[in-house]
Amino acid sequence: MVKNRGLKNEACLQESRNMLQTTSIKRKTTSEFSHLTSDKKTNNLKIITAILIGSFLLFSCATKTFDTATELLNYIQQPEHDYLQTKTVNGVNFSILYKPTDLLVDQELTGERTALKIDSLRSKYEQYLYFTISMSKNNQELLTNMARDKQRFGAMVNQLAFGMEEKVHLYTPQKDTIAIADYLYPRMYGMSGSTTILFVYPRDKKITNQEYVHMTIDDLGLYTGDVKFKIPTEIMNNEPRIKF
Repeated sequence: MVKNRGLKNEACLQESRNMLQTTSIKRKTTSEFSHLTSDKKTNNLKIITAILIGSFLLFSCATKTFDTATELLNYIQQPEHDYLQTKTVNGVNFSILYKPTDLLVDQELTGERTALKIDSLRSKYEQYLYFTISMSKNNQELLTNMARDKQRFGAMVNQLAFGMEEKVHLYTPQKDTIAIADYLYPRMYGMSGSTTILFVYPRDKKITNQEYVHMTIDDLGLYTGDVKFKIPTEIMNNEPRIKF
């Protein structure tokens, strides 16, 4: 009788030990599951955050489009968008305006505006970068200010028409100079408030791979010294477009 009671007690103790071990395993499993669930939630949160940041950056860098060339021009003429930069040195006003490809395309588009014609013109013009440099004194063209001095007037005419590639320089932060492709000086004969010249440069990776480039205008005999501008390449790599 005593022996049977001892066996019974031992069986009860073993059962209790088994229950405690089972409970311990369940607690461990629950703890591990909670930890894994927490890690999964953290990872999901990180993924969602990354997606939101990526979407924001994509939206921020999305190409701006405009219904007309006039709207696009108005946009780039606002200095806060970095397409236009201005300086005044010794009474001479300087400005540099970067012209997106579609403004050149719009100027050449005539007749029916087909997708084929638009794509063809974009391919033609997007190989280059276009800058207009405007200079004025007393709200007049540079030549107007020299009209009374025939010698200076003649020298300036010659400089503007034939020698500006030697006076305007585009170069990278590493001092790599980009050779000019062409420039156009339209003589206005005093009918404009400034002297404006279009400068054309190849769309070189030496430029587009940089964060910014420099453009300098040498002294043209106006006692300004060299006038330097720092131009961000973002305006070239993410140009606004026109909805043709």
